[in-house]
Amino acid sequence: MTDPSVEEFLLRSGLARELDEAQLAELRTLLSDVTSLARAGGGVRDLAVASRSMRELLDAARVFSPWHDRPKLTVFGSARVTPGSPLYEQARHLAAEMVARGWMVVTGAGPGIMAAASEGAGRDGALGVNIALPFEQSPNPYVDADSRLVEMKYFFTRKVALTKESRAFAFFPGGIGTMDEAFEILTLVHTGKTTPAPMVMIDVPGGEYWTHWWDFMRDGVIHGGYLEADAARLVTFCHDVDGARAAIEHFYRHFRDVRRADGRATIDLDRPLRPDEVERLRDVVPAFASGAGFVAGPGATVSFDFDGRRFVELRRLIDAINDLD
Repeated sequence: MTDPSVEEFLLRSGLARELDEAQLAELRTLLSDVTSLARAGGGVRDLAVASRSMRELLDAARVFSPWHDRPKLTVFGSARVTPGSPLYEQARHLAAEMVARGWMVVTGAGPGIMAAASEGAGRDGALGVNIALPFEQSPNPYVDADSRLVEMKYFFTRKVALTKESRAFAFFPGGIGTMDEAFEILTLVHTGKTTPAPMVMIDVPGGEYWTHWWDFMRDGVIHGGYLEADAARLVTFCHDVDGARAAIEHFYRHFRDVRRADGRATIDLDRPLRPDEVERLRDVVPAFASGAGFVAGPGATVSFDFDGRRFVELRRLIDAINDLD
């Protein structure tokens, strides 16, 4: 039931006339939840956390909105990497390469790898989502603080902003924060809480940081039965910028997006598939060929049965589509 006070506010403010029905529905829910919390005896701290987190998400939306249609790469890595070091130069080079190809680069706006990527992207190509900390994390000078930087108190709202609009993720070696971000995004991709996207794990030639990370994943997590063996398909390990850039570009060679509804998934492509190509896809993930099977739809789409759980297999299918001649 709609709160009468919410409806009165929407009418008096003029929002009921200015917004479309979808916007009004979301705003009604938001306002009703807040007033319900207050009336149920929610403490000042509860209301303050809700208010601050919402404000931070809205600030990020305002910063990102002018570039909604530009593809974005989020770069993660240590704040302690020094300028001029091999890792710093890799991050700077990758960001410059992606901006030259029409992308924007999102970072945590701090020093180290974040500064390197922001420097490579340039002030026109860099977006920053900084976290307020008593150490290490003042914004770097390469992000335009007036129009392309948002400051946040909470890590959880920051991670939403760092991931929500990005179509690719690059990880350089780092500490606890980098590990947290890597596992967060791997979880989102693995559970389908974000659109499938490439995750590239980058190290210097001969570096073993991500090798040791995956040794733990394989020996402790996969061998323990906590994760399927082929989950490695969700990440790509690289020791140079060219490999990282190629992995990102190959992911979008034919794939554009995926939508799910009513037990089916539909992949949007850059071109229609030929009948022989649709036939080849049936052998890639047999489980997706059940029921109505693979169907080339109107325009450049292909649909198939999808139970909402097999996201590693979905990645296998996307890779097979991108490998088509």
